[in-house]
Amino acid sequence: MFEYDFMKNAFLAGGIISILCPIIGLFIVLRRNSMLGDTLSHSSFAGVAIGLVLGINPLFSSFIFTTICAIVIECLRGYFKKYAEMVMSIVLTLSLGIAIILISTGKTTVKINSILFGSILTISQQDLIIITISGIICLIILALIYNKLIYVIFDEEGAEIAGIKVKAINYLFSVLVGATISLSIQIMGILVISSILVVPVATAMQLKRSFNKTLLLSVLFGFIDIMLGLLLSYYSNSAPGGTIALTSVFVLIICIIISNFKTKTA
Repeated sequence: MFEYDFMKNAFLAGGIISILCPIIGLFIVLRRNSMLGDTLSHSSFAGVAIGLVLGINPLFSSFIFTTICAIVIECLRGYFKKYAEMVMSIVLTLSLGIAIILISTGKTTVKINSILFGSILTISQQDLIIITISGIICLIILALIYNKLIYVIFDEEGAEIAGIKVKAINYLFSVLVGATISLSIQIMGILVISSILVVPVATAMQLKRSFNKTLLLSVLFGFIDIMLGLLLSYYSNSAPGGTIALTSVFVLIICIIISNFKTKTA
């Protein structure tokens, strides 16, 4: 299996995604904003379509467009405080409209299935370099704002009183979410990106540990889900995104069963 370059690229890219996605996902879940992942994943679809039509790297165009959408959502979230979910529905609708129009022109040169469901065959050496560098940059930024981000998520008003630039942190986090989703497209596929953001976090939460331990466990489960999903995808010749999504749900179910069993026997 690993004699093929595309499999090496897929597993290396998957390793980076398995670290970045659950970390970002934990903060999304704590903000009770899981819909953000779905919205920006559809925004990335429009970004990819723009890149294909203009003849530029889809990863780059996806990152730019998804980041813009993330910033718009964060900006309008403060304007529509009581109806924040409405903003995401508007952005999602706009993104899908743009994507459908551009795809229907026939100017795109790749199969739509690989964009929607993921494809380990499409990850080139250049894509791997972009994913690696971008992923490392995202992790460094997360490390720098880690403590402030935690403060903002748990007590936004208290963080503002303490002198933390809450709006700047929220905008920066939105950019990180957009970048993370853009980097995950080729492995996960647009339709199921949100699964690797949320499901490993939900799995880790079943173990009822502290915040930092839950963060580490989320990364561990994310790594297991993606690596096992890629293996199963290769041997079953199935779409990696769907296979990883199903794997993550099965792992979650197993953890729920084990957690309930321990609770009953305690």
